[in-house]
Amino acid sequence: MTEAAPTPAALPPHVLERADVRSAIANHDFGEVFRLAKIHGNISYAKIAEAVGYKREHIGKMARPETDGKGARPRITQFHKILEVVDGLRIPGHLAGVAPRPWELERPARTTHLEDPSTLISQGGAGIWDIAEMLRRTEMSSINSAALESIEEGIDQLARAYPYADADYLHDRTRNGLQYVTKQLEGRMTLRQHRELLVDTGWLFLLNACVQYDRGQREAANLSKAAALRIGEEAGHSEIKAWAWEIEAWFALTQSRWQDMLDAVEAGHTADQTHSVGVQLYAHKARAAARMGDARLVRQSLDAGRARLDRLPRPDHPEHHFIIDPDKWDFYEMDAYRLLGDDERAATHARSVIRISTGPDGTEISPMRAAEARLTLGVAAARTGEIEEAIGMGTTALEADRKSLPSLLLVADELDKELRARYPREAAARDFHEQIMTIKRGTARPELPF
Repeated sequence: MTEAAPTPAALPPHVLERADVRSAIANHDFGEVFRLAKIHGNISYAKIAEAVGYKREHIGKMARPETDGKGARPRITQFHKILEVVDGLRIPGHLAGVAPRPWELERPARTTHLEDPSTLISQGGAGIWDIAEMLRRTEMSSINSAALESIEEGIDQLARAYPYADADYLHDRTRNGLQYVTKQLEGRMTLRQHRELLVDTGWLFLLNACVQYDRGQREAANLSKAAALRIGEEAGHSEIKAWAWEIEAWFALTQSRWQDMLDAVEAGHTADQTHSVGVQLYAHKARAAARMGDARLVRQSLDAGRARLDRLPRPDHPEHHFIIDPDKWDFYEMDAYRLLGDDERAATHARSVIRISTGPDGTEISPMRAAEARLTLGVAAARTGEIEEAIGMGTTALEADRKSLPSLLLVADELDKELRARYPREAAARDFHEQIMTIKRGTARPELPF
């Protein structure tokens, strides 16, 4: 169906979203609606009269203030007349307590450009973002509190799905979210709403950076991380800034840029001293120190991180990617002790990580952590002469459906070096090395930034 032609007195969104207009509509005080339409929408009584089928003089009588000494103004009480006003002024039926009007149900003609966010959603298959769009449309405004809450819920769902959901799926959904939220930023809103949307965009860029890096899109991930940091600075949001620095620390860690990693950790601590991101920053510092062979700094960093973690309340949703949960501490200590050569303690933590990462039904709820734990067990096995156990653990880790390639390959390289150093003539060790090289060659393909 084609869109119904607008009437000469259709109330624009900025008038419909006013509290006084909505109150008058709900009370069927249409004279007050006419008066407010003229004041705030610059709609003349002549246009209103033409749209609703009344004489201009009658519109003026209904719109006069009741305080002008001429008594109560006329009211519209007949149902069919109310519908004429609703249709003439294009007032959504739910605002007036009536069923949706026929013109509300008509769909606009299909266009080839993405002018409307809802078109963007329908073409992108965003799913969770549809709810925000429907809530926005219920009040015919650029944005409202219900839509903002729905956007935040959508971001929360993606962050909680990060540990286990398919990386390509997360990438598509996060991109859809960024397109939707940035489109909303073009609309009319208060300063508070603008900041909330800006913060939402910052969280989406953070998540996008993580997913892109998991997929091997290094340059794209750097762009997303930089965008998140810029937004954090513009919005004055310390936690977003700190997470942007945490992501930079992670990037540097997996690229063996130790000084850059230490600088990013310090910048993250400077940005935020309150949230759990600080725990992650200490953990990164410990992991880098272990790779540099500084056992004292490892212990110092782990102690500081554990102290920060113990001061925080246990989260309701520990699976949320941007909330550090106590169970993840085994993962950090596992990594540090493996690198320091304390195989017994590393293996103990690795088995704990696998146990925590497995649900009651046997499903892995944190497959990325479990994969690195298996590599740790593989390293410990290789060092004690159990080559079959080492390669079995390593192969299972590399075959995980959900993986963060840079982090996984960082630990897989450690196992590969142990195997080649200790068992250079073993065909199984050479096969494992070739398996890693195949994965690395597969990540070298060019990627679009977003």
